[in-house]
Amino acid sequence: MFDARLRPLIDPALNRIGLALARRGVGANPVSAAGAILGALAGVTIAAGHPLAGLALVLASRFLDGLDGAIARVRGTTDFGGYLDIVCDYVFYLAVPLGFGFAAPENLPFALLLAASFTLTAVSFLAYATLAAKQGLESRAHGRKSFFYSTGLAEGAETLLAFVLMCLWPAAFPQIAVIFSGLCLLTVIQRSVIARRVFR
Repeated sequence: MFDARLRPLIDPALNRIGLALARRGVGANPVSAAGAILGALAGVTIAAGHPLAGLALVLASRFLDGLDGAIARVRGTTDFGGYLDIVCDYVFYLAVPLGFGFAAPENLPFALLLAASFTLTAVSFLAYATLAAKQGLESRAHGRKSFFYSTGLAEGAETLLAFVLMCLWPAAFPQIAVIFSGLCLLTVIQRSVIARRVFR
């Protein structure tokens, strides 16, 4: 929901760093992979009972997730890079809820609920992108992407905010997970309504 509005504020700094790294031969794919590794480590750290340390890894992971796109815009995007980016994103999206699920038994049902809602959101997102590509549709609201990027209520910025709140107030994880799962469900409904109108 807020991703497109935040891009003009965030992209200039990321683009400067990305340009400097690209000139030194750094590729986007290793940065994507590093972001996924940090995201997975965030989940492990949270599971071990250290949510604030996990928060630092969450923020570092998302920084790299933004940086890989900046590097790709300099060196050129590839289909494999787009594939790797989305896979690495969902390593992160699933690692954090699972970390909270393993951190406390009472969190597990809510972690599974959130993981399921992320899965539904991912399916709707990727199915929409596949059909949009088939029809030759393009979207520039989120910058240049390797595939069609459909907007929704629950996007990257909202997910990051939810994860930050979970790390700062881990006791509130069940409540935050339920609220965010609801936003994900609304996103799936919203995207499905749009898909019916666009693809019928």
